[in-house]
Amino acid sequence: MQRFLLCPVLLCTTLMLTGISRADDDSCKEALALIGTVEPLRDEAQVRQSEAKILSLCPDGAAGRYVMALQFERVGNLDGAIAEYRRALQEESLFPAASGNLGLLYAQKGLIDEASVELTRGLSGAPRPLYHKALARILAERRLYPLAIYHYGEAGRTLTSDAGICIGLAEVYRATGKPEKALEEYRRALAVDPNAEGAHIGIASIHLARNEQDQALEELKKAETGNPQNREIHLMLASIYEKKGDTKSAEYQSLLGGKGKGAAASAPQSRLPGETPLSGDPARDVEAIRAAIKEQPESAVLYEKLGALYRLIGKDDDAIAAYKEAVHLKSTSNDVYLNLGILHEKRNQLDEAVVAYRQAIQIKRDNPDTRLRLADIYLSRGSHIQAVEQYGEFLKLKPDSPDIQLKLARIFVRNKENALAIDAYSAVLKQSPDNVDANREIAALYRAKGANDKALEHYMKVLAQQKDDMETRNALVSIYVKNKQYDEITALLKGAVELFPEDPTNHYKLGLIYEFKKDYENAIAGYKKAVELKPDNARALNALGRLYMKTGRLSEAREILEAAKKADPGSEETTVLLNNIRDEFSPEARKITKGKQGKQGRSKKGKKISKSSSLKKSVKGAPGKAKKTAPASKGTVKKKQQ
Repeated sequence: MQRFLLCPVLLCTTLMLTGISRADDDSCKEALALIGTVEPLRDEAQVRQSEAKILSLCPDGAAGRYVMALQFERVGNLDGAIAEYRRALQEESLFPAASGNLGLLYAQKGLIDEASVELTRGLSGAPRPLYHKALARILAERRLYPLAIYHYGEAGRTLTSDAGICIGLAEVYRATGKPEKALEEYRRALAVDPNAEGAHIGIASIHLARNEQDQALEELKKAETGNPQNREIHLMLASIYEKKGDTKSAEYQSLLGGKGKGAAASAPQSRLPGETPLSGDPARDVEAIRAAIKEQPESAVLYEKLGALYRLIGKDDDAIAAYKEAVHLKSTSNDVYLNLGILHEKRNQLDEAVVAYRQAIQIKRDNPDTRLRLADIYLSRGSHIQAVEQYGEFLKLKPDSPDIQLKLARIFVRNKENALAIDAYSAVLKQSPDNVDANREIAALYRAKGANDKALEHYMKVLAQQKDDMETRNALVSIYVKNKQYDEITALLKGAVELFPEDPTNHYKLGLIYEFKKDYENAIAGYKKAVELKPDNARALNALGRLYMKTGRLSEAREILEAAKKADPGSEETTVLLNNIRDEFSPEARKITKGKQGKQGRSKKGKKISKSSSLKKSVKGAPGKAKKTAPASKGTVKKKQQ
């Protein structure tokens, strides 16, 4: 019987500790149904308990992956969260909460196209206000103002105390030429949050457009009180003081805004061709330049300045037209092509942006900003060869850029160029040795090529910073299982139990490793805790019953295994174990092996018993296997041996 009892332990230990076991479909459906109950909870202990229950029901399915993603988000591991949300969607393609949350993370990382797709999918089944708000911001940036207004409105129905929604809506109204509505929304924002600097700045901008300098000054002073570190506020104040003739205050505000002494005073001294001075008022300067263009229609410089002014005041269409005219007039200014590319990219006109950036590079090859923007477009479109080329050129200009090295490394991973990827990750770690993402990702590459010592080194660096990183813990356990480092596995699993004490799966795994090490007392404690947290935990009940049998506690084993059978009626292992116990208590166990007619008797009886019972008896009847756990059969075994 010991051999029979040992096989499930080995199998379960391997499957569970390497993280490849999968809960049944019913459990995963139940876990998915519980997802909606987690979000409304505010008590942290209740959240942890609910998440632990979901993980125990479906650790490797969509629901489990979703919970893992939430936990990664809580510790700031956005890349880990993105990976888990993606895995959840691979398991369950129609999972609105996973899509919506993934869209929010994409938006944080600036992946606008991907964000808009996932947020739309999320809203199709989970109309959460945060999804509406994020999508509204994207739509506003793309100048799809009616849709942006709709989504801001939907977000505002629930998030009534979110000043950011009011400010976003006000910006849309400003862009569509409705300053009164914009003012109304800005004031709503201030009613919610009197220190909302964005609202103060927006109101000041409207007053400046109306040449109401005193009102603008008043709003900016309020904004300055709320956030004295905001440079934009100081530069706007400097411009107003300059117009009012207060040179000393203008210089002081310019200094606070990051410009040197006298910068505000020197700006208006710039002159146009024909000695036409700029006033510092963008609207007035636009008219002055347009007048100058009538006199000098072939001046590329005038169109360059006109484009820059239009861009400054947010008139992107006019800025693009002016820059295009400068290009037509053979402008040799790198800024013209770079700014034109930025404007096209802002409008999602990526083909036009690529052309503009390439023209900018022809004029100035050592501009890192242009290289980086071009590389990012290539990466977003899947043109990895061109992206690698441009990132490489950028790194020649700015070698101390670990974030770009990390992007490069990930491209190499996608293209299965693992040697180049390891070199790129190593470059990241040379500058940022504690970079969690780089350590985790290079460890996975080393593990894939069998260099487990190096993989362990990097995984341990990750775990030192993020103790609750379950992805790293599972990877370490897999390596330790392969290396038969059972003490290390035990330490990791004990750590997981300490971090997530309400997760029955962690207690079950710890019980398995203790049982494998023949530390039965601790193994029983682990299984009992798993059952306490989840009374219908079939795997833990089965393991506890199996261990009771192994230690001779047959009455307790039968009771626990009956509960396991009730929790999972289809478990063959539980059925076999129960049949073993019944035969231990059966007085007919001795009659089966008596005399030479036993063969025929067993054959006849075999027709009446189940397949699992026959398997059990054949295992039990093996010589020398029932001494500890089946004292009633001792005499039978001896007779067989004789």
